[in-house]
Amino acid sequence: MKKIDLTEGNIVKVIIALALPIMGSSFLQLTYNLVDMIWVGRLGSDAVASIGSSGFFIALGYAINALVITGTGIKVAHEVGRKDDAAVEEYMNAGIILNVIISVGYGAILLVFGKVFIGFLKLGDHAIERDAYLYLLMNIPILFFSFFNMLYVRVLGSFGNTKAALNISAIGLILNIILDPILIYGLELGILGAAIATLFANSVMFIVFNVKGKDFFKYRKKVGTKYARMKEIIRLGIPMATQRILFTLVGIVLARIIARFGPGAIAAQKIGFQIESIGLMVTSGLSGAVASFVGQNYGAKKYKRINKGYDAAFTMGVLYSSVMAVIVLSIPETLVSIFVKEQNTIAIASEYLKIVGVTQIFGTIEMVSNGTFTGLGLPKIPATISIIFTMLRIPLAMLFAPLWGLTGIWLSITVSSVLKGVSAYLIYKFKVWKEYKDALSV
Repeated sequence: MKKIDLTEGNIVKVIIALALPIMGSSFLQLTYNLVDMIWVGRLGSDAVASIGSSGFFIALGYAINALVITGTGIKVAHEVGRKDDAAVEEYMNAGIILNVIISVGYGAILLVFGKVFIGFLKLGDHAIERDAYLYLLMNIPILFFSFFNMLYVRVLGSFGNTKAALNISAIGLILNIILDPILIYGLELGILGAAIATLFANSVMFIVFNVKGKDFFKYRKKVGTKYARMKEIIRLGIPMATQRILFTLVGIVLARIIARFGPGAIAAQKIGFQIESIGLMVTSGLSGAVASFVGQNYGAKKYKRINKGYDAAFTMGVLYSSVMAVIVLSIPETLVSIFVKEQNTIAIASEYLKIVGVTQIFGTIEMVSNGTFTGLGLPKIPATISIIFTMLRIPLAMLFAPLWGLTGIWLSITVSSVLKGVSAYLIYKFKVWKEYKDALSV
């Protein structure tokens, strides 16, 4: 594994070279998610509802862990840009220690309060609640390995080596895809089999990351843990973690509202979100590429190059997401029927896609802008935007649901997504970049 200099060369080519492996990882992850949803969907809408319900609290763990991923990724990219290897090692040590603390701590919380969390959703079906709780418990060890795998992927991105992250991620995802049908149906383990497959795949990835990247990822005792570095990671990571935590909490509250319409509604949202993820695949690649690109160029003080990189990623992302939005809006029923056969669930999920599908474009704008803010070490900006408009979903849902039922809830998601994308673009172009441009002209 090696570090790659992102401060030189053709900007479009550099971003594409960075983004393609991330997109490849996203494609593999998406493929797994879709295949997993197909296998679980054959168990029925109740099985999808069980995994979807526990998924909110699993996502909450990833949201908390964003504190480490974001902060460590930003500082490593900056120090790589400055070519300060000693500082890179210090930040890696700090990130590893924080990752252990969060993974063990959150795992303990799920072990003690998991049943309470599932009960909060008021699913109204004992079997679904039981299976959701079982799936949640199985994810405690999964989260430990996954937290570290995500840290390693982010750090490799900061080094500009997204290709290595893709290759290792591919191993785990392919294993997961192979094991799912064997464990779910061959051994008749149901959703427990899906959890075991994910656990095995993530543990293998963890081992490969540590073997292949031992020069990058090992804890260096000689360097030790510098608490000032930990504080800096936390300071930079808190805004993004807060954003994601609140996003997840809002999702949990919305799930409770959606649950009033039955398990089919929860399953429909889960399926609809997975289909949306197809459009976000390229966007997430661009966001990750921009964060790494901007981080290194910020460290090297090449500010004009940063803005050109933003414009290039923005154009590519909007063109792609526009095509995906047209596809999702044109054949929603066909897409949903791939995963589930219950007509009620198909109808609800299709309605979800018809209303939320337009947000593909605005989601792209938000994510490219967020990658830029993150690379600049300004995570408070995307966090503030997300917190304000994501929290707006709750009062909007409470206002719209009595009028239009589930359609009102989907509308609340659409309105907030549009506002987030527009706000992120305006703040970057007319505030952040303007300040850098004015400074350069002095």
